[in-house]
Amino acid sequence: MNSQYCKVGAVTPITSGAQAVAILEHRYQNFLRKAADATYMDTRLGEFFERKAKDLKKVLESLV
Repeated sequence: MNSQYCKVGAVTPITSGAQAVAILEHRYQNFLRKAADATYMDTRLGEFFERKAKDLKKVLESLV
């Protein structure tokens, strides 16, 4: 039997093209929703989600 190795925490890149844009848009909307929900509970958590959404928006703008 051959040994199999995997890297813990390995990142699989998002495919390019329209599929990548759709995935990133979904994640962007998800972070915006989480930011709106977390604003009432914990402001730092809401700020974290807003910052992640802004980062994704920059990536989306560079792709489109």
